[in-house]
Amino acid sequence: MAKDQKYNQSYRKELTLKAHEVISQELLSHYDHFAVQKWYALTLEAKSRCEGFKQRIEQLETVKKHMDLAVSMNPNDASLLHMLGEWCYQITDLPWHQRKTAETLYAKLPQSTYEDALEYFLRAEEAQPRFYSINLLRLGMCYLKLNMEDQAKYYLKLAASYPAKSNDDHHANKEAAEILKKIK
Repeated sequence: MAKDQKYNQSYRKELTLKAHEVISQELLSHYDHFAVQKWYALTLEAKSRCEGFKQRIEQLETVKKHMDLAVSMNPNDASLLHMLGEWCYQITDLPWHQRKTAETLYAKLPQSTYEDALEYFLRAEEAQPRFYSINLLRLGMCYLKLNMEDQAKYYLKLAASYPAKSNDDHHANKEAAEILKKIK
């Protein structure tokens, strides 16, 4: 519901903050449970997005720490592996001028590579093949960034033809189709 655009922004923010509050309490008594670590990372990232760019920058390492803890407890959770891939992709894909501005104003940003992101997306796909259209899209995008066009086309075609059941699926279909038009 917090991602659904049919709800107004203040309600979505309220849901995000409440979810983070609930999972933060669970973290105190269930620190060693992978799902608690996973949802803590997810809600912390969502909460920091609501609070602005500075807060998001300041929480990047903490979000990654909790995702790493979760994956160490459950190394075959496809959605968690996708989240780690997305974290790496977003860090790597940040434009140079935004990176420099953030580092000048706030803090040094963590480093990652498209290879790191690709590894997590591939591990997610291995754990649960074709579980998520965005994972297929990101695989294609990583391969494109790494100049591996044949592999990119393969995954982009899968993403473009993925059965659309959610907003994410519609987004992946559309974006993959647009990218494929550009690289043919």
